[in-house]
Amino acid sequence: MSLRETLRGLSQRAGRIATIDAIKAAPPPSPLAPVDLTDPGQVAAVMDVAARVGDILLSSGTSNRDTVVQIHAVTSAYGLVYCHVDITLNTITVFANIGHEKKTPVSVFRVVSKMTTDFSKLTAVDRLIRSIQAGATPPDVAAKILDDLYAAPASYGFKTSLVGWGGMGASVAVLLGGGWLQAVLALVVAVLIMAGSAWLAKHSLPLFFQNVYGGFVATLPAAIAYFVATGHGLHVVPSQIVASGIVVMLAGLTMVQSLQDGITGAPVTASARFFETLLLTGAIVAGVGIGIQAAELMGISLPPLESAAAPNYASSLAKALAGAVASASFALACYAELGSVIVSGLTALAGSVLYYFVLIPLGIGEVISTALAATVIGLAGGLLARRFLIPPLITAIAGITPMLPGLSIYRGMYAALNEQMLVGFTNLALALSLCSALAAGVVLGEWVARRLRRPPRLNLYGAFRRARRNPFPATDTGSFKVVKAPNEGRG
Repeated sequence: MSLRETLRGLSQRAGRIATIDAIKAAPPPSPLAPVDLTDPGQVAAVMDVAARVGDILLSSGTSNRDTVVQIHAVTSAYGLVYCHVDITLNTITVFANIGHEKKTPVSVFRVVSKMTTDFSKLTAVDRLIRSIQAGATPPDVAAKILDDLYAAPASYGFKTSLVGWGGMGASVAVLLGGGWLQAVLALVVAVLIMAGSAWLAKHSLPLFFQNVYGGFVATLPAAIAYFVATGHGLHVVPSQIVASGIVVMLAGLTMVQSLQDGITGAPVTASARFFETLLLTGAIVAGVGIGIQAAELMGISLPPLESAAAPNYASSLAKALAGAVASASFALACYAELGSVIVSGLTALAGSVLYYFVLIPLGIGEVISTALAATVIGLAGGLLARRFLIPPLITAIAGITPMLPGLSIYRGMYAALNEQMLVGFTNLALALSLCSALAAGVVLGEWVARRLRRPPRLNLYGAFRRARRNPFPATDTGSFKVVKAPNEGRG
């Protein structure tokens, strides 16, 4: 049995395919009760439902390509097969010409006002698309479900989400080599960052300044903790605390998603998101710089950056488990369901085991190791997500989150402030390379998972297939050619 057959056998289960797989593999469904395609009102209502579905998908981090495919699936399920869908950054346009003799243009335009990673809404809209595809949800019912979905709060409260952010911060600190003290401090810093950012967002402060605040809070408490711990004979590495805070903030940005859009063929959206992410990452760097300067004004000098210790099996095991906990904590912070939290942790564990127990001991470079680990995360997450009917996007985003280059960004900023411009530029370039490796790896892994778990193709009846290829086969009988019908002589 080949490796591909083995993987497919492990992942198969009756009916267990992802929504996006079913949409891409199957032709447009035949609607049970199609709308009147000559009525602009009914057509516009269907297009509005599809655009609102795309709103939730896009705001949750779904790529442009998959969002367009799923919008088309919704319109096709209601009989509107031929329409044009265009997505540019945060705008969705659906257009169609209706009528027979006189064509009437109908279009719907929607702006995605807020890019928030809410996995509970993503899961709910995934179920809605399945229901629409199955012909069980008419347009008016779908519109009502979407109204309730937009108005409904998250599946659990903000305090539980803060627990997730704190757990992620602590896990990333352990992932970077910290002990229990660094983990506790990183947990406190992560909670302060996310609680303060939520309060500032509630008062409509732009996200740029929220990230400046986050970078400042990630740095100054770490410097104070280092000063206090040194006075009491305790060992604290402030860079690990700062880097964990940066990773917590980077997790909410779209750096990897922008690179995914570029890889999958949406360059306009990719470039816009990439510029936005660079701007917001610059805000984090500015906040870190302000924190370092404030610490120096208080008479606290941060220590030189320590080189990473050589990995051993004990530390590798701790880091692999920390990566799994960080991924599960991020899924919890983004309001994912319990099943999604567990699957996300298992996905990150698969990638972390490969990274720390195989790739790093073999001496493979950091960028290549990250790309290979991300590929495994995309593959394992894709298979597990399809096995448990979870949107694959959740496992992809959560799985690679612990590998975001927070430490490289901090090293680059620290070196730049200490007039080591070459070292600073090198670390920032490394951070960008790692993000590109994460994006490319997770896209490739998801592509492989999609090929392993795709539904079977439509197998036409053999006689029909032969007849379509050559409807009048000729048979030689001496000097004549007698033409036989495909089913002649079968009664």
